[in-house]
Amino acid sequence: MRKRQVVLRRSEEPSRETAASSFTVRSIRYGECQKNHAAGVGGYAVDGCREFMASGDEGTTAALTCAACGCHRNFHRRQVGTEIVRDCSSSPSNGT
Repeated sequence: MRKRQVVLRRSEEPSRETAASSFTVRSIRYGECQKNHAAGVGGYAVDGCREFMASGDEGTTAALTCAACGCHRNFHRRQVGTEIVRDCSSSPSNGT
C-alpha cells in the first residue's frame, strides 16, 4: 500500500495577458526504514523494511505505524515528488 498526500495550489500569473494558471501537485511517498536497531550497543543495523505500509485507516494513530516493521512513519525515508501542471488557454488566431 502506498501512502500519498496531494496538495493542490492555484496561482494566477500576473505577468501574462492570457488566462493562465498553474497547479502544483506534490505526492509524498515513504520508502525504506532507516531506524538503527543497534544504536544501543554502538552499532548500525536496519531491519530491511523496503516501504512504509500503514497499519490503520487515514486519520487514526495506527496510520502512523508501519504494518511491516512496526516503526513510526518518521523512521522511513520521505520522498517528495513535485509536478507543476499549467493550464494555458490562448485566444484563437485570426490567420490560417
